[in-house]
Amino acid sequence: MERVSKKIKVGISPEIAFQKFVDELNEWWPKEYTWSQDTLKEIKIDGKKGGLCTEIGPNGFRCDWGTVTEYTEHEKIRLKWQISPKREPIPNPDKASDLKLFFTGNGNSTIVNFEHANFENHGEGSDDYRKMMDSEYGWDYILNKFKTYCET
Repeated sequence: MERVSKKIKVGISPEIAFQKFVDELNEWWPKEYTWSQDTLKEIKIDGKKGGLCTEIGPNGFRCDWGTVTEYTEHEKIRLKWQISPKREPIPNPDKASDLKLFFTGNGNSTIVNFEHANFENHGEGSDDYRKMMDSEYGWDYILNKFKTYCET
């Protein structure tokens, strides 16, 4: 199955862009793309191999939506994307798709190469899911939020 590939340029160094992506996720991730939405307390990535990607909502609600599979500080991060086509958590990482982000210096800027692959692991609805994530409402929207956060 096809993968979703995106490339964005942000006007900060790779070290800072990487840090903002991982450590400041709560500041830029669109709240409307969480389960808690306006009641979101925190969304975070535990920056280490095996670290969890977690949303914390009201009344102690917690949902793990990903697992870090590779982590090289300031350079790359790979994650299992454990959100189904129906927007439900996927506890089994073998049934999840994969995200890869590479942060490369480009003068005073950073090129972020992004890839979302292995949609077929999601089973039924995976092709429509890929198309949605490749649309203006999917990764284009999310990565633009990141770019705007980095440059303001």
